[in-house]
Amino acid sequence: MPRVCVIGSANVDYTAALPRLPSPGETVSGGTLLVNLGGKGANQAVAARRLGAEVRMIGCVGDDADGRRIRESLAAAGIGVDGLRASREAATGTALIMVDTQGRNQIAVAPGANHRLTVEMVAPYAESIAWADVVACQLETPLAVVRWALGEARRHDATTILNPAPVQPLDAGMLALVDFLTPNEHEAAGLTGLAVDSLESARAAAGRLLALGAGTVLVTLGERGVLACGGDGAAHFPAFPVEAVDTTAAGDAFSGSLAVGLAAGGTLEQAVPLANAAAALACTKRGAQDSLPVRAEVEAFLRSLDGSR
Repeated sequence: MPRVCVIGSANVDYTAALPRLPSPGETVSGGTLLVNLGGKGANQAVAARRLGAEVRMIGCVGDDADGRRIRESLAAAGIGVDGLRASREAATGTALIMVDTQGRNQIAVAPGANHRLTVEMVAPYAESIAWADVVACQLETPLAVVRWALGEARRHDATTILNPAPVQPLDAGMLALVDFLTPNEHEAAGLTGLAVDSLESARAAAGRLLALGAGTVLVTLGERGVLACGGDGAAHFPAFPVEAVDTTAAGDAFSGSLAVGLAAGGTLEQAVPLANAAAALACTKRGAQDSLPVRAEVEAFLRSLDGSR
């Protein structure tokens, strides 16, 4: 069974489905509310678990009812939560999400306990990194923790994935620890200072990130698919068309599923279509973790596409 260790965030999500997204200073009424579990780290852990990996998660929640709910939910999904610490100094992270009828979203996050995570808190769980085939990180926990986790993974020859979200500057030393960097077009632009609005501009941004030390850069471009760039060149993987309801966890579905494909020994040509399919299916349901597909759904979806060709 593929082994994946996720170091990252865990939140409670409050999602309002609205007729349209509000402009600054505007109130839009007529929505419905969904309370769901989220956080990029927890979402990616659940995505990997639902695709059949053995998963452990390292992170920090508040010592509160929401934190206990997150721990219980992840454990019930079969995810190892020994490394999910509880802080008495901050509440469990919270995300406020607005989604329109086209599935587009706006997200605001109060990170709370996620930002209380320290290297000293996670170091006792280094064995989970040594155990893993793939170690996946994001940027909703402090950079010092992310750097430590990537360094530990490299020391134990685990494959590393970094989803650089929310985007912030990354130095060459950190990028050199990343085997697979998975920015979307906005994050690729933020990391490089280049506008990213086409395959050509995505390739230019990826080239800059490769020059800074990243192993392979996979720029996720929504309905335009994924552009994978490495030392041997670039490959474009088209997206799978679906009727989008909520795109909130699509990127997490992609990164978590990519981790599974790589941990199973797959090539990019095998792992990226699997991740694209999981991301597409996540767009067809509301919520974050509630939208993440199981392996059987992904395989049935891929078979249906093969049958239609």
